[in-house]
Amino acid sequence: MATAACPLPHRSLLLLHLALLAFLLAAAPAAQAWTGEIRGRVVCDVCADSAIGPEDHVLEGAEVAVLCITKSGEVINYQAFTNYKGVYSVAETMPESDRWDSCLARPISSFHQHCTRRGDAHSGVKFTYNKQSGSSHNVKTFLYKPANVPLYCS
Repeated sequence: MATAACPLPHRSLLLLHLALLAFLLAAAPAAQAWTGEIRGRVVCDVCADSAIGPEDHVLEGAEVAVLCITKSGEVINYQAFTNYKGVYSVAETMPESDRWDSCLARPISSFHQHCTRRGDAHSGVKFTYNKQSGSSHNVKTFLYKPANVPLYCS
């Protein structure tokens, strides 16, 4: 009775090559990862006095844009919305060589029924991002003010 040649040696050789390839890929040095975070707050300046006081409150759902230029020259645009505490945050992990170099954060809109006018004299905050991986940069608080200031503020 004639038997067919068993391709087992070829299959074993293929498995050996795949295992070697997997080992080499796992042992290959990877680019150093870097993680950055930018965060800030948005507040309704009820008395429009440019100072945060007990009458003021955070704005949930306010939109903030953050534009960053990386060390390699790439421009990245982020969109963030504030949470129930009035805090927005953008974060990203990227190769160390492509990390953020400088950024601009600016308020876009407030969806609050009374507090919709930007209260800041300038529209955004530009900054150099020189934090180590895992650290965050805190942007100054953005203020919105109501169209009509309440009488108790006078």
